[in-house]
Amino acid sequence: MNIAKANGIELAWDSFGHADTEPVLLISGLGTQMIRWSAPLCKGLAARGYRVIRFDNRDAGRSTHFSASAAPDFGALATALMAGRRPDVPYTLDDMAADAIGLLDALGIARAHVVGRSMGGMIAQVLASDHADRVLSLTSIMSSTGNPALPQAEPDVMAMMMRPAPDPVIDLEGFLAVRLAFARRIAGMGYPFDEEAHRAILLDEVRRCYDPGGTLRQIAAMAVAGDRRARLANVTVPTLVIHGTDDPLIPPLCGQDTVRSIPNAVYLPIDGMGHDLPCEFEGRIIDAICSVMTGRSCP
Repeated sequence: MNIAKANGIELAWDSFGHADTEPVLLISGLGTQMIRWSAPLCKGLAARGYRVIRFDNRDAGRSTHFSASAAPDFGALATALMAGRRPDVPYTLDDMAADAIGLLDALGIARAHVVGRSMGGMIAQVLASDHADRVLSLTSIMSSTGNPALPQAEPDVMAMMMRPAPDPVIDLEGFLAVRLAFARRIAGMGYPFDEEAHRAILLDEVRRCYDPGGTLRQIAAMAVAGDRRARLANVTVPTLVIHGTDDPLIPPLCGQDTVRSIPNAVYLPIDGMGHDLPCEFEGRIIDAICSVMTGRSCP
């Protein structure tokens, strides 16, 4: 793992493949760390001739945490948004996109293929729309446009996501039970749920850094992000939108709205995939990402 100074903060990152090959930047989702981009997926992309870079977003993993910022008041935030006011939040998705640009700068990379999942897909969309000169291609996975007319997560899924888990330092098994129940709920039906693999990644994340406040601050950034469709209409780079047909957290209509909002975007629905990237689908996802990066038709 490496640390780069970027956009006034520190970002933890690592990479796979040769430094002199075309770069691919992987952007993680809400409350998760760069290790959610599995080593086999990263190595699979690197084996196709790319330098694959993954990093911890601000407020996640071993990057800078904004612990001095007060916890978001979601009631006040919702009231302000309903009244048409922009509430104050510790940072925005635009700030997180600027972090990614800062990381590219720190690594001496002029342009990169950008791949984001969930919240990371939203950040990737901002990069492609507002920093087009730095983006070679865009892959948005299980993400959305911010269109307020789109369906929201199913109520029980939202409740499970927002449910506080026990502190793993005090009650590790209680923490794992809560987080594994959520992971099982958002998984798709096209493959068996691998509890052992999910348990291992949760333990790895806890060992790297546990900060539930960081997740809340990231949620606040998403809440004020607004509708990106007008920005997405200006995206000119080759774009792939991947979405699981079983996603209960960000429903498939959100992926369909994304592809409609970006000129010439290609849509790849994956039957049986939920709001995760299980190993069973990694080969197909690698093929699809490489196709958009090389300008070929998606398999």
